[in-house]
Amino acid sequence: MSLILITGGVRSGKSRFAEQWAHELGGSILYVATGKVYDQEMEQRIQLHQERRPADWGLAECPHHLDLVFQSTEGYEGILIDCLSTWISNRLMEVPEERMRDEQVHLTLREDLQRWVAAAKDLEIPVIVVTSEVGLGGVAMSRLGRWFQDILGECNQWVAKEADEVYAVLSGIPWRIKG
Repeated sequence: MSLILITGGVRSGKSRFAEQWAHELGGSILYVATGKVYDQEMEQRIQLHQERRPADWGLAECPHHLDLVFQSTEGYEGILIDCLSTWISNRLMEVPEERMRDEQVHLTLREDLQRWVAAAKDLEIPVIVVTSEVGLGGVAMSRLGRWFQDILGECNQWVAKEADEVYAVLSGIPWRIKG
C-alpha cells in the first residue's frame, strides 16, 4: 500500500512522530523493534519505547531479519519499524573487524534491505519506517562508525527513493519532504 520513511537526528522526536502516525491509522499496529540490549543505557531506551506504546499493539522483536516480519501481518492495520539505523547497526556489529568494508558484507546487507522493502511495498497496509539521519553530523572518529555512516547514508537514500512519503523530524517538528 504505502511505505513511509521518517528520518531525523538522534533524539529528534522521529519515533514519537512515527508512533503518533501509526496510532492515527486506527486498529491494531505491529510494532517491529530492532533494538538489542548491549548495555544499561540501551536497556533504558528500549524501556522508554515500551512504556510509550499502546498495550494493544503487536510486537515483533526483529534485530536481524526484517523480511520475515512481513510473513505474519494478518489482522494489522499498519506496521511500524523502529528503526532502520539500529537494524543496520546490529548487522555491522556482528562483522569481524578484519571484514569491515568487505564488499560482500555490504552487498548482502543491501540485498536484505531491498528484499524487505519490496516485501513491505507488496503489503495491503501502510509500513512506517524510522531511521536516523547521518548526513547532518560530523564524520565518525572510529573505523566502524565511518562504515556505519556510509552504509546507513546509502540505505536511507535508497529507502527514501522507494518510499511514497518521507518526513524529516527536527526538534520535534515533522517536515514532509516527499509525497
